[in-house]
Amino acid sequence: MVRPNVIRTATLGIETTDVQKALAAARTAADGAGGYVGNESTRRGEDGRMTSTVTLRVPGERYDAVLGAMEGSGKLLHRKVDAQDVTEKVADIGSRVSSQQASVARVRDMMGKASTLSDVVMLESELSRRQSDLESLLAQQTALKDQTSMGTITLEVSEPAAKPEPVEKKEKEPTFLGALAGGWDVFTRIVRYLTVAVGALLPFALTAALVAFVVRLYRSRRPARPKASPASTPAQAQAPVPAVPAARPATSDTGADVQD
Repeated sequence: MVRPNVIRTATLGIETTDVQKALAAARTAADGAGGYVGNESTRRGEDGRMTSTVTLRVPGERYDAVLGAMEGSGKLLHRKVDAQDVTEKVADIGSRVSSQQASVARVRDMMGKASTLSDVVMLESELSRRQSDLESLLAQQTALKDQTSMGTITLEVSEPAAKPEPVEKKEKEPTFLGALAGGWDVFTRIVRYLTVAVGALLPFALTAALVAFVVRLYRSRRPARPKASPASTPAQAQAPVPAVPAARPATSDTGADVQD
């Protein structure tokens, strides 16, 4: 069974308070696995945090072990692992290399049999072109072999962000526009609440008005009751009889009293 040829790459982001210790542990892990440290860079951001990036090349059989050790060296921020199968590409490059090597050998054999100068010049030009193609194929083959035999781990180690200091809020002095905005806000809230209250009471008010209208309509259309006649009328008071003055006693013609 043909062993698959896989290009393995990984990118890790680690946060730790001791960046140098984490980098030293990464170098030790790579060396212990039979790999080596590639590119390495360090920068300090505007916030004062230091971030270091290192590239490790690790043999494929120790790749997973080193990757696991890197993940446990601090707080894991991000992780991405890719695996690209290039088995067919490796086989194709190998076949093209063999064919090109045979082609170069044939041209050299023809140069040894050439009898004229023109043939020799033509064959030398053709040999140079075919050798150039062969070297390009060999370079691709070497690069694929290196990529499949050694996995690549890019480790980014950074310091934790500093906690922001609490900012004291300064009290703003009152202004006319601020007071106007506050008053308008209160006014709109009152209007909104009144509108809600009216909306809530409106069904009850409409119901009460409808009931009052029905009652009034009923009373207006109901026939009037006949008035009851009085059982007896009070006797009218008799008018008082004017008093007659008492008659005076009779007198004689002479106006003298009769004596005994």
